[in-house]
Amino acid sequence: MSAGLDNLKHIVVLMMENRSFDHMLGALYAEDPRINGLKGDETNLDTSNEPAKVQPLAEFQGQLDPDPDHHFPAVHKQLFFGTSGPPSAPSMQGFVQSYFDQERNIEHSHKIMYYFAADKLPVLHTLARNYAVFNGWFASIPGPTTCNRAFAHYGTSFGQVSLDIFYIKEPYLSIYERMLQGGRTTKLYYFDPSSSTMEVVNLLKNQPQIFATYDQFLDDCKRGALPDYSFIEPNYSDHVGDSGGELLASDQHPDHDVNEGEVFIAAIYNAIRQNPDLWKSTALLLTYDEHGGIHDHVPPPACTPDGFHASLDDTGNVPFAFDRLGVRVPAILISPWVQKKTVVPGPEDPVNGRVFEHASIPATVTQHFIGDYDNRTVREKGAQTFLDLLTDEMRPDSDCPSFDFE
Repeated sequence: MSAGLDNLKHIVVLMMENRSFDHMLGALYAEDPRINGLKGDETNLDTSNEPAKVQPLAEFQGQLDPDPDHHFPAVHKQLFFGTSGPPSAPSMQGFVQSYFDQERNIEHSHKIMYYFAADKLPVLHTLARNYAVFNGWFASIPGPTTCNRAFAHYGTSFGQVSLDIFYIKEPYLSIYERMLQGGRTTKLYYFDPSSSTMEVVNLLKNQPQIFATYDQFLDDCKRGALPDYSFIEPNYSDHVGDSGGELLASDQHPDHDVNEGEVFIAAIYNAIRQNPDLWKSTALLLTYDEHGGIHDHVPPPACTPDGFHASLDDTGNVPFAFDRLGVRVPAILISPWVQKKTVVPGPEDPVNGRVFEHASIPATVTQHFIGDYDNRTVREKGAQTFLDLLTDEMRPDSDCPSFDFE
C-alpha cells in the first residue's frame, strides 16, 4: 500500500453535466501529446457532404442552443453513422448529422465540433495539467443523464437507458447503503432545495440523513467533518436563492454558462485544499455524467454486460445488452499524492491502456472502505479502480495550484 493510499480517509466525487473529453480537454494535446485530444484535422461530414472540422471556437454560452440530443437513438447515430451499427466499430462520424436534426441548419450543426482553446478553461485545464487526467474514462451508457448517474451510484442502471425513473432491483444496493451497512459515513451533497438531487426519488428514500446541501459541504470541509465518501452535485438551474439573489446554473449542461461551472469546480477544490489535514487525506475525482451529444473522436469500447437488457421499445431503435460504453468524458483525479502531469493511458495504448467508466466509482469506494462485498453486478466487479494513482510521495504545498476565487 502506498503512503498516499495509507493516508486516504476521504473520497469525493464531483460529477458535472454533458460535455465530452475532446470538447473540454482536447486542446491539451498540443502541449502534451500523451493526452489523447485533438490534432486539429478531425472532421465529420455535414448534410451537404462537406467536412466540418474541429475548431477551438467553443464559447461559455450561446452556441449549443438547442441542447444537443443525447438520448439513445441520437447517440447511436453519433457513434455509428455510415456503418451497419453494432457489432461494427463506431465511426464517430454522426455528431454533425445528429445536431443538424435539432434545427436543420447546416452552419449551426458545425458548432458541435467546436472545442475550448487551452486558455479558455483555466480551472479545468490547470487541474488536468497538475494531477491525473484519464484518456479512457467513458460514460457507462450511450444515452442520457439519469441512467449514467445510476451507474455511479449502483454500478448499474437496472436496465434503463433513458431519463425515466429507474426502479431498483434486488440485490444491488447503492454505494451509500453499502457504506452505512459497513459502519462508514457518507453524504450526497446537492446544491440547494431549489436545485435538489436528481436521485432523490431513488436513493435512500428512508435515509434522508445522508443528504446535505452544498453550503453544508463547505462547512464540513472547514470543520474537518467530511464523511468517508461524498458525492457532489452542481446547481442544475438558474434560480433565486434564499437570500434573494440570482444563482446561475453551475452544471455546465448546454447551454448553461461553462464559466459558472469553472467557478464551482474551483470552489470545491478550494474547500478541500484550504484545510491542510483534509487536503492530505482526500482524493477528489472530477468527471462528467455523459457527453451531451458533443463530438469526441475516440470510439467507445465494449464492456462487461451488467446482466440487464433493454428492448427495442426501451431504446427507440436497437436492442441493447449493456455490453458497450457511452462516449468519452473528462475525468481528473486530484490529490497531493498524485504525481504531477500524470496521464492515464486509454484504449489508444494497446499494451498499458485502461478503460474506466462510472461503475469504477462504486467499485473504488467499495474496495477502499468496505473490502470484500459480493452483491454487485459483474460489471462493477470488473470495473477498473483508480486509487493506485496515489503514490508514496506527497507533493509540497508549493507544487499544488490554488485558485484566487470562491
